[in-house]
Amino acid sequence: MESEAVKHLKSVDSVLERLIEKFGHVRVQPRRVPPFQSLIHAIAHQQLTGKAASTILNRFQALFGNGPFPAPEQILKMDLEKIRAVGFSRAKATFVHDVAARALNGFIPTTAQCKKRTDAEIVERLTEIKGVGRWTVEMFLMFNLGRPDVLPIHDFGVRKGFQIAYHKRKLPEPEQLEQFGNRWSPHRTTAALYMYRAADFLKDGQW
Repeated sequence: MESEAVKHLKSVDSVLERLIEKFGHVRVQPRRVPPFQSLIHAIAHQQLTGKAASTILNRFQALFGNGPFPAPEQILKMDLEKIRAVGFSRAKATFVHDVAARALNGFIPTTAQCKKRTDAEIVERLTEIKGVGRWTVEMFLMFNLGRPDVLPIHDFGVRKGFQIAYHKRKLPEPEQLEQFGNRWSPHRTTAALYMYRAADFLKDGQW
């Protein structure tokens, strides 16, 4: 059975209709881990491949034993140099500490509190944290909270997928992508997933 997102996207965009036919139905399976943990995951993925980020995160968690993800107070007690040693840059190690500190003092909303806030309110709040930019929060909204209408217009994978799928000579500017993507609302998250698929599996001019 087609989801409301797929029905909508097929009705407003013939290119997305072809992508849906090619890749089938894709959807986010929200992780719903504590927000501070999700933000640290996103920081690890900044400017790195998924494989490299996963390796760093596994080493990071191993610093605290083989149990659950460390609590904010455990992270704050860990020396920055030890955090750097698992593969984080000096800047990212500092960002990880800052996220833990903000979680401990209640600045980062809990999952329950996030349910009461709009996407824009969460972006405004979390981007006040050092090292947490708009892209990082958008990844949190999409993949941790499962918000349905997020379009990360600065994300290279989304822009590249759009370029390939729509046979553009250049990457779209973020503003162009945002304007075009308005037609996908209120299901822009699902549209973004198809742009990722296009970037990963399609070649320019060959589909």
